[in-house]
Amino acid sequence: MKIDYQHKMAAHCENGAIMSLLNHYGVELSEAMIFGIGSGIYFSHIPFIKLNGLPLTSFRPWPGAIFKRAARALDLDIKVIRFSNPEKAMAALDSNLEKGIPTGMVVGVFYLDYFPEPYRFHFNAHNIIGVGKEDDKYIISDPIMESFEYLPYDSLKKVRFAQGLQAPKGKMYYIQSVPENVDIRIAVIKGIKRTVKEMMVLPGPVIGVRGIKYLSKKVRSYPKKFSPRDASKRLGQIVRMQEEIGTGGAGFRFLFAAFLQEASAVLENPKLNDLSARMTQIGDMWREFAVHASRIVKERNEVETYDSIADLLLDISEEEKMVYRELATVVRGVRGNR
Repeated sequence: MKIDYQHKMAAHCENGAIMSLLNHYGVELSEAMIFGIGSGIYFSHIPFIKLNGLPLTSFRPWPGAIFKRAARALDLDIKVIRFSNPEKAMAALDSNLEKGIPTGMVVGVFYLDYFPEPYRFHFNAHNIIGVGKEDDKYIISDPIMESFEYLPYDSLKKVRFAQGLQAPKGKMYYIQSVPENVDIRIAVIKGIKRTVKEMMVLPGPVIGVRGIKYLSKKVRSYPKKFSPRDASKRLGQIVRMQEEIGTGGAGFRFLFAAFLQEASAVLENPKLNDLSARMTQIGDMWREFAVHASRIVKERNEVETYDSIADLLLDISEEEKMVYRELATVVRGVRGNR
C-alpha cells in the first residue's frame, strides 16, 4: 500500500508529531522552531505531587501544551478529542483515516508492541500519528522510530486506553486547516515571551528559575533529612525525570538553543545567536549534573557530593535567569512586537 505521508524522525515525540503534521500540510518548520513557538522550555519541582511515591520534577510543560500553544501561535484550526468508549475512539480514528486525515494520538508506551522491551515503562504521554490502515493493522508514524510501524486493532486500542497517571483516554488530535500565510515572526515573538513569563514571572518558589534554586536547596538537605538509601532514591528520581521519562531535561535546552539560532534569522537579531550559544552551555551543565548525580546514586563518586551538585544547580539557575532576562530585552526591542 502506498502511503501519502512522509515519515520524519525527531528528538522528542510531541514536537516531532506537530512538525510532521504541519509538514504534511505544507508548513515546513523544524522541530526546534515548533518547540520554541510552543514554549517547550519549562521547569518545576513540586514535592507535594508524587510520582512512584517521590516528588515530581518536570522539565517540560504538561503533555499536549506544546501542541496547543504552537497551534494558537500559528493560527491553526485543530481538533482534539477524548473518549470514554474505546470502540468509539477506534471508529473515530478509522473515519479520519478513510478520509486521508493523518491523526495524532496519545498512548502509553508500556504495551507498545514495536518498542524494544528495555524502553517500555509506564509513561502515558507518548505521541504517535495514524496515517493509514492495511486490513486489521494500523500504519503508524512514530516520531522517534526510523520508519513506519504497524499495530493491530487490539494493540492500538490497548495503548490508547492505558491506565495510570495521565491516562490518555483515547485522546486524538488533527489539523483541520492551516492559514494561507503563516506569520512565523509573530509566532516566534509569542513563543519567547511566554517562555520568559513561565521561567521568570510565574509566582511561587517551585516553577522556573526559582524552582531550580528550590531544587538545589532540597538536594542539599537530602543527606541530612533522609537515610542514604532514601536520599539516593530521591536523587535518582530527578535524574530519571531529566533524562529518561520523556520530560526533556538537558536535551530540551539544546533544542531551545537551536530554536534561538533559527529565531535570530527570523527576527534579524544576532543577539539571539549569542543566547543560543549560552543555552547550549546550560544544556551541558544539566548533563554534567545528571552525570555527577548518577555517580552519587551508584556510589561511584570520588569527588561529587550532595553539596557540590546543589551548587551546580544554583549556577544553572543563575545562568538560565540571565538568558531569559536578555530574551525579554530582545523581544521588547523587536519592531512590530505585539
